[in-house]
Amino acid sequence: MSTLIDFVLHIDAHLVSLVNNFGNWTYLILFAIIFIETGAVILPFLPGDSLVFAASALAANSLYHLNIWTFVILFLIACISGDSLNFIIGQRVGHALSNHSLFGKLIRKDALERSETFFNAHGAMAIILARFMPIIRTFAPFVAGGSNMSYRRFIRFSLIGCISWVTLCSAGGYFFGNIPFVKAHFSAVVLGIIIISLIPAVVGYIRGKVKAS
Repeated sequence: MSTLIDFVLHIDAHLVSLVNNFGNWTYLILFAIIFIETGAVILPFLPGDSLVFAASALAANSLYHLNIWTFVILFLIACISGDSLNFIIGQRVGHALSNHSLFGKLIRKDALERSETFFNAHGAMAIILARFMPIIRTFAPFVAGGSNMSYRRFIRFSLIGCISWVTLCSAGGYFFGNIPFVKAHFSAVVLGIIIISLIPAVVGYIRGKVKAS
């Protein structure tokens, strides 16, 4: 876990190392991370917003020879296909997975409860809103799949959420990631992105608990 925290907080330096060591394979590696973070319900802690932001910032720097449009297309495919996989998992197994002796240890019940509360409060719009919230975005498609929502309806909201998320995070990194102040305080910026994105989920969870009491 400490390695993961270090990767997230110093993601700019780690991505530079990836590019230097793997070259164009970096595209596939980052695609896999976003796909797994979105599609594997047991791995909600992988970086998402910060990874897209940092990768786009590197693409804006000609030194690394990375193409921003390649990143945008791959990130879109990764989060849309990841959402769909997660929805299907929720549709097929639902809470049975969280109660499984092995997988139940990997799925945080409190995070799943927050996602359910958020989904119940916002309905289908939660699919769009959750895309901007770490951890919640991993569980939202899973919860939607177990709620009898049709896939046709789900994918419409998923597309809106994924396109908005990739556009905003990529544009933010590409146009602002190389500003001297941002580069000098990249870890603080990443931490700020994470904290800000978690605020709506925490507020929604607290409100849900208050209404239930």
